[in-house]
Amino acid sequence: MKIVFVGAGSVVFTRNLLGDILDYPELRGAEIALHDIDTDRLATAEAMARVTARELGASPRITAHAERRRALDGADYVINMVQIAGHDGTLRDFEIPTRFGLRQTIADTLGIGGIFRTLRTAPHMLALGREMAELCPDAWLLNYTNPMAMLCWLVYGGTPTSKVVGLCHSVQATTRDLAELVDVPYDDVTFLSAGINHQAFILRFERDGEDLYPRLDERIAGDPDLQRRVRVALYRRLGYFPTESSEHAAEYVPWIMRHDDQIEHYRVPVDEYIRRSEENLVEFERVKAELARGETLPIKRSNEYAAVIVNSMETGEPSVIYGNVRNTGVLPALPADSCVEVPCLVDRSGLHPVVVPEYPAQLAALNRTFTNVVELTVRAVLEGRADHVRHAAMLDPNTAATLTLDEIDALCDELMRAHGDWIPEALRAAEELIER
Repeated sequence: MKIVFVGAGSVVFTRNLLGDILDYPELRGAEIALHDIDTDRLATAEAMARVTARELGASPRITAHAERRRALDGADYVINMVQIAGHDGTLRDFEIPTRFGLRQTIADTLGIGGIFRTLRTAPHMLALGREMAELCPDAWLLNYTNPMAMLCWLVYGGTPTSKVVGLCHSVQATTRDLAELVDVPYDDVTFLSAGINHQAFILRFERDGEDLYPRLDERIAGDPDLQRRVRVALYRRLGYFPTESSEHAAEYVPWIMRHDDQIEHYRVPVDEYIRRSEENLVEFERVKAELARGETLPIKRSNEYAAVIVNSMETGEPSVIYGNVRNTGVLPALPADSCVEVPCLVDRSGLHPVVVPEYPAQLAALNRTFTNVVELTVRAVLEGRADHVRHAAMLDPNTAATLTLDEIDALCDELMRAHGDWIPEALRAAEELIER
C-alpha cells in the first residue's frame, strides 16, 4: 500500500495525518511518498516523517520526491494539501481587495480570495488528476486544499480521475462544540449534517432520540457572548446550526462585512488569515529547528478523516465520515454535479455517499448563492472564460454587497495582473481580449 503526500512541506499537517495513519497497526508498514516543490520544506517533511514513525514504533518505507510523477507512480491514496503561491499569494488576495474597500477574513473558500486561490491552484489540480489517471488510476484522491468545493469539482469535472473526496474537520469540530455547549458527552450524540463545505448545517442533533436543539436554544438565550457570534445569528434565523466558524461564515453572506457596526458587534477578525499565515511561517521554522536539534515532537491523534478512510478501505472495518463529493443525486436540493458535503460510508469496497433526500428550502437557497460562485469559477477554468471570473465576483454575496460593477471589474483586472503566471494561460489570454 502506497500513500502519497502532495504538498508535504506543510510539515505540522503532515505530522498529524501521518501520526493518525501510523496509529493503526495494520497501516504501520505502508509506503509513504512525500512530495513538495520546495526542497527545504521537503527535507523537513522527511525528517518529520521519520521522527513520527520512530515515536510510534512503526516501520513505513519513507521516500521523498521533488518530482510529482515519481511520487504518484503506483499510489493507492494521494493526500493533497498544497498552497499554491504560498504566503505571497495570500497577501495579494487580501491587500488588493482592501484597497478597493472589500474586507475579508479567511479568503480561502469563497469571495474574491476563494476565486483567485482557485485560479492559482487549478493548473496543479488538473495536472494532478491527469497524472493520477495515468500513473495510479485506481487511487483515491483525498483533498484537503481549499477552496474545497471548487477544487474537487475541477478534478472530477476536468480530468479522468473520479475517485476524489474533499476532507475537512468542520463537522467534527462543530458537533463537539455543540455537545459541550449542551453538556452531553460527545459519544452519546448522534447527528446528521449536509450542505456545501464551509456552509453545511446540522440537520439533526440528538441523544437517544431526544432533540438537543431546545437545550442549545436555552444555552444561547442565557449567554450574551454566544449571541455575538455570526454562526449563532445564522442559526437563530435559519433554524439549523452551521458547521463553519463565525470568521469563515461572515464573508459568505452579504450582511456583515460591509458594515462597521456588524463587524464590531460580531467581533469579526478582518484579515485574520494573514495573521494565521504569518504564524504558519514561524511555526515551520520552529519545527525545523527542533528537528535539527533532534528534539521529540508531540504526536497525538487528530480528528481528520484521511487515516479513517485508508484504514476502512484496507481492512474492511466500516466507518462513517463527512466528505465532499460529486452531487449525483445525493443532495437533490442542490445542483447536479456540484460538490456537496454529505455523510459517506467507507469500507473495503470504497466510499459511498449517503443520500439526503430532505433538505430545508432556506438552506438550499443560501447554498445556491454559494454554489453560483463555485460553478462560475470552475467554468472559467474549464472553458477558458475570463468573463466568468468577473461573473463569479459579481455574484459573490460579500463582493456584491460592497463594490459596484465597475469596481468589481477593476479589482478582477488588477488581481489577474498581480497573480500573473499563476493564473491559467487560457484565462490570461482571454483577459487580454476583454481588456482590448
